[in-house]
Amino acid sequence: MILKIFPDNINEKYIEKAVSIMKTGGVIVIPTDTLYALACDIRNQDAVHRISRLKNIRLEKANFSFLCYDLSNISEFTRPFSTGIFRMMKKSLPGPFTFILNANSNVPAIFKSNKKTIGIRVPDNNIAREIVHIMGHPLMVTSLHDSDEILEYMNDPAEIEAEYENRIDLVIDGGYSELEPSTVVDCTGDVPVLIRQGKGIIPVN
Repeated sequence: MILKIFPDNINEKYIEKAVSIMKTGGVIVIPTDTLYALACDIRNQDAVHRISRLKNIRLEKANFSFLCYDLSNISEFTRPFSTGIFRMMKKSLPGPFTFILNANSNVPAIFKSNKKTIGIRVPDNNIAREIVHIMGHPLMVTSLHDSDEILEYMNDPAEIEAEYENRIDLVIDGGYSELEPSTVVDCTGDVPVLIRQGKGIIPVN
């Protein structure tokens, strides 16, 4: 199933449909400000395992992220971090970044088997953030990879739906996506460390 949502004129009934599907264990595909992403409820272990199988990766080795609505969401799941890190994130978000932070005890146990950190995203995308807002807590997300080694990422919602129609429950069509991933920054120490340069440019001051 595919639902078309316009970021500047959001259909709330479609948002509620997406949330309802995830709350009952569904896996969906959503747009972000970079790539399309697989998404599910962070509190539903079966859905998290489904995404792990879709990505063909063991859960304990997966680098899944939490997609949050804003900075207040972030503080719910992370240990305290430096003022410098906070200022950098405040300048950067919403935006095309994944920040790796130290996780606290609020992170569901399924994500903490072998890791004490969590990736955090607050994308500059009205559809994704509205889904989180209606859900009431962050989503678990991971970028959608194409099976073709040459074309690594899929950016056409219709092609995504055709490829995954029997393995996922919904595709949210927010238009063609970017073909560049988020910039990944390790913020587990006092000084941020660039892990992957993607679409986002970290502010210098």
